[in-house]
Amino acid sequence: KSFLNHTAYLSCYFTNSQKIDIKDLRVFWQKGAVEVVHEVYYGQEKYDNLSPKYINRTKMDMNKWTLQLLNAGIVDEGQYKCIIQHRDKGSPKVIHTSECLLHIIANYSQPEIAQLPTGELKPKENLNLSCSSSGGYPEPREMIWLISHENTTYRHKCHMDVSQDVVTKLYNVTSKLNITVPTNTLTNISCLLHLGEQLGSLVSVPLGI
Repeated sequence: KSFLNHTAYLSCYFTNSQKIDIKDLRVFWQKGAVEVVHEVYYGQEKYDNLSPKYINRTKMDMNKWTLQLLNAGIVDEGQYKCIIQHRDKGSPKVIHTSECLLHIIANYSQPEIAQLPTGELKPKENLNLSCSSSGGYPEPREMIWLISHENTTYRHKCHMDVSQDVVTKLYNVTSKLNITVPTNTLTNISCLLHLGEQLGSLVSVPLGI
């Protein structure tokens, strides 16, 4: 995983247990079947075969056998393959291959609750709320409303509207809640955005009624 516009680190998972001189190795990174991402040709960086979008965006750390992909974007997501060939008795022979999958993460804004109509609330009136968060990636799992009063919290799962920016590929999400204004009890309403198993959740500032 890598944050959007940061450096992604892709490992070859190569130990070089035989201590082969890098001048006898060709290290070749590719994405998919056709795109050449990086090439170290018997100790020297080689740029002739690179796919144009990776030129000046990659560095290979030969001590850690790790490729740095600079300014990682959503279009860079996908499967990468590292192939290492050893020049032995003249003809190169593949001695190692590995694959890694790159996922890009962009932080969503803190969810924010908007109230319609604004102004003074009267008991038993209808209250329309919307909760929004923007500029994130990947698409979130769900948005849940938390309604708390008298030491009890109710969870409401409402429909979540998701839109994706055509250019940036980042997501904006909104959920709407329609409730009756409670009588004679303080109620706190929050909105929780679930981003996925490893990314956790974001919660709004609670709205007190």
